[in-house]
Amino acid sequence: MTNTNGAARFAAVYAALTASHEVADYWVQVDADAVAKGRHGHEGRTACVRHVASYTATQAIALVAADRGLGLRLGWRRIAAALAVSAVTHYIADRSGGRWREEGPSTRLVRFARRTGHAGWLERDPGAGPLLDQAWHRGWIAVAAAVAAGGSQ
Repeated sequence: MTNTNGAARFAAVYAALTASHEVADYWVQVDADAVAKGRHGHEGRTACVRHVASYTATQAIALVAADRGLGLRLGWRRIAAALAVSAVTHYIADRSGGRWREEGPSTRLVRFARRTGHAGWLERDPGAGPLLDQAWHRGWIAVAAAVAAGGSQ
């Protein structure tokens, strides 16, 4: 598959980034970081940075493997830009871990959820925060896939 069109390249990149997202979030992430990444202050930020570093490395391995294995011919700049989109947006979401029902100013993503009409859902359903978190991740993974697949070398 040395000559791929944009749609096929996007689909392959999205699949690689999504699968590696699941592996990184649920197998690679260590429990201590999962518990601490949403905490206030230095401890939370540090745990989140550690998690996002391992998350990004996992996605990089998957993306490079897909690129080489499928002959996608992704440019390294596009790969780096896609990984940056995924990493930054992952950090933004994961700082909200355990804080979805928090009163007061909370995190940017919790404030955004409230402003977009999700406050009641967050208050009523303990599963709402994690669902919003995963939807956020998948949406940004699609953006990252479009960035990576946007052109060839």
